[in-house]
Amino acid sequence: MMTIGEAARTSGVSAKMIRYYEETGLIPSAGRTGSGYRTYGPKDVQILRFVRRARDLGFPMEKVADLLALWRDRDRASADVKRLAQDQINALDQRIREMEAMKASLTHLVHCCAGDERPDCPILEDLGGPAPAPSQAQ
Repeated sequence: MMTIGEAARTSGVSAKMIRYYEETGLIPSAGRTGSGYRTYGPKDVQILRFVRRARDLGFPMEKVADLLALWRDRDRASADVKRLAQDQINALDQRIREMEAMKASLTHLVHCCAGDERPDCPILEDLGGPAPAPSQAQ
């Protein structure tokens, strides 16, 4: 058995996040010593690594919970897992498109700015101007 600090170092998940995952029910509550300290075993660390990897791939918390449930279910269909992964790819593609649009807008504004000693600045004017049309809203 190991302490939360040891589990954090071994799994790559901070102690703060481990406590958060327990509080939200994403992972089971840790065992406790007689003095109330959390204890973790190899299976707990494996779960924490699973969560860390899923989060590194951008899965939101509710999808991480779905993945954990599928991981624990040995009768699952791999198609269910693949669907979640494909949905995540689609979400990432959408975020990439949105970020590329933001970059293009900002690049345009930077090119419009003289960047000299004068106070007028198209970047600040744009930021302080009217909100963009709903299809362009970030």
